[in-house]
Amino acid sequence: MIKNLSFGVMLLALTACQQEKAIESNPDIKVKPYPQTKKGDVTDIYFGTNVEDPYRWLEDDLSQETKDWVKAENEVTNDYLGQIPFRENIRKRLEHLWNYEKVGAPYKEGDYIYFTKNDGLQNQYVIYRKKGEDGQEEVFLDPNKFSTDGTSSLAGISFSKDGSLVAYQISEGGSDWTKAVVIRAADKSVVGDTLQNVKFSGLAWHGNEGFYYSSYDKPTAGSALSAMTDQHKLYFHKLNTPQNTDELIFGGAVTPRRYVGAYLTEDERFLVVTAANTTSGNELYIKDFSKPESDFVAVVNNMEKNHSILDNDGERLLIYTELDAPNGRVVETTSAKPTPDTWKNLIPETEQVLSPSLGGGKIFANYLKDATSLVKQYDRSGKLEHEIELPGVGSAGGFGGKKDDKELYFSFTNYVNPGTIYKYDIASGKSEIYKKPEVQFDPTKYESKQVFYTSKDGTKVPMIITYKKGIKLDGTNPTMLYGYGGFNISLTPAFSVSNVILLEQGGVYAVANLRGGGEYGENWHLAGTKMKKQNVFDDFIAAAEYLIGEKYTSAEKLAISGGSNGGLLVGASMTQRPELFKVAFPAVGVLDMLRYHKFTAGAGWAFDYGTADDSAEMFKYLHTYSPYHALKQGTDYPATMVMTADHDDRVVPAHSFKFAARLQEYNKGTNPVLIRIDTKAGHGAGKSTAMVIAEQTDKWAFLFQNMNVGYKEVK
Repeated sequence: MIKNLSFGVMLLALTACQQEKAIESNPDIKVKPYPQTKKGDVTDIYFGTNVEDPYRWLEDDLSQETKDWVKAENEVTNDYLGQIPFRENIRKRLEHLWNYEKVGAPYKEGDYIYFTKNDGLQNQYVIYRKKGEDGQEEVFLDPNKFSTDGTSSLAGISFSKDGSLVAYQISEGGSDWTKAVVIRAADKSVVGDTLQNVKFSGLAWHGNEGFYYSSYDKPTAGSALSAMTDQHKLYFHKLNTPQNTDELIFGGAVTPRRYVGAYLTEDERFLVVTAANTTSGNELYIKDFSKPESDFVAVVNNMEKNHSILDNDGERLLIYTELDAPNGRVVETTSAKPTPDTWKNLIPETEQVLSPSLGGGKIFANYLKDATSLVKQYDRSGKLEHEIELPGVGSAGGFGGKKDDKELYFSFTNYVNPGTIYKYDIASGKSEIYKKPEVQFDPTKYESKQVFYTSKDGTKVPMIITYKKGIKLDGTNPTMLYGYGGFNISLTPAFSVSNVILLEQGGVYAVANLRGGGEYGENWHLAGTKMKKQNVFDDFIAAAEYLIGEKYTSAEKLAISGGSNGGLLVGASMTQRPELFKVAFPAVGVLDMLRYHKFTAGAGWAFDYGTADDSAEMFKYLHTYSPYHALKQGTDYPATMVMTADHDDRVVPAHSFKFAARLQEYNKGTNPVLIRIDTKAGHGAGKSTAMVIAEQTDKWAFLFQNMNVGYKEVK
């Protein structure tokens, strides 16, 4: 009895201690007056319809007026966020969780094994190398030294075939424009001049002579961040020669294409060129270097489907294609007659979406089964050798390497298990843990559950819901619903340190696999494009209604989040159903659907969206759901934090600027409408660790504050 009494007293004391660590939301936080955003009198006419665009002036990112507006908006945002009582507690917790060693899968180049590593809170990952598994580790390339504040990042790296030369790209401030530096692997000495103004490009070595790269002409007038980039050009850069003498190989005025890329087969016999005008579908060309006088040969001369050359065995070509196979297949043909009428199935299409890779002389078929991985190993004649045993249900990536490799590496993760690297023996099909991260997080306390809910038109849509075991389904759980739904991109399970903040607080994290994505192949993608784009928003709204109907949460405890095309998703959903969500985070979003194609590479997104110039019908459809235009005066919108960056040259920040200005004007309720504008950052890639932690801190603080759930400290 005494022991039980003592335990009871201890329990009461512990409970009291825990209660003392609970920090309540502050209901008295007030938003400073929003900046008085001036309104112009710009009106466009589309097929006889007048469309006002009073905030057009915010498209000029070079003007002092726009810079002053950005500064004023950030002051309002920072003042509000600074009043949240638990913001600093979240930042400290997030920093603590983030501070663990992260190691990337190794790969072999020349005499070395290379891998990336971050010791915990470094702003950028460092590339290390060693000679053999037991060799001494040394720093090979440290992107943290590219800039003093961590805002310059490594945007790509490529080794020559013998591993003696390395070309790498540097992005400054998150820009898609990069510069390319060449060094000798042995002593890291620089070779030749730094290439400038490279964009949307790989670096494809041809021997040790030089490499192929792609770029656009840098705009000569106006803003390099927002000016349209339309004609992509493929060049060959010969080492130790000036960049202005580089040979134009493909693209430009002679063969104008919006996107041009190149790579070589492993034996360097074939140069492969892909060319496209949109983000879906490409032409495919090869040039046979074994025949010095040969010209490019068209393998596929139209842009209706996606294709790529996987590899070759002499004249035999292995090709991935979606032609007559929306879920993808692998075919074989010869370089002498490579056109589709000669193709023969090697790995036929299945019900699952195929994403193949090669290594060790094998073909690895990575399938998506309801948005999770299923991997099979085939020989190069298409014979199944192994179905690879994965550690669980989740996402497996990697399985790439050189032809003579005996072992490969792959990573595995899901929403509750941090990414772990496995070493895979190709002959036996067996794998073992190579590197497991030591995150301060116990996956056994959490679970992920896949459900299928019904969208507006009866379509079944998958969603994975993650939460702490034992939570009550009483409608009170703070919930984040995330989605993308576009460009054939699949959302597969992946661990996020940031999401631990929500899960620890008893929250729910849900990811819906919407139409427009690639989870079920090209047909699933097409069902969310152009005049069917509303399907994507309907799928997302139905996901929210499912979470509410099943008592995971309620409209007062539900937030939605998405970036880029996902920012459009959030913007459209919150304007169509503002009462359904308490909090909204449209990030780097495409929010003006009538003008998106007039900036940078935006015209290439027309396959998914269509444009307002296409037809009266397409204009009307876009105008109806375009978030900037769909806002209605006097509406009570969710608490919203629009998120963008001043150097975003993919989805220009004007989208977010104009949307936020009109939302602040039209919102009638008391919910705050803020815009958080990062400086020295772009569309998202390459952000420093410090910037990511700051951004995620503000996001969770804003969510907990506006849901009035407070924050319980976790030690």
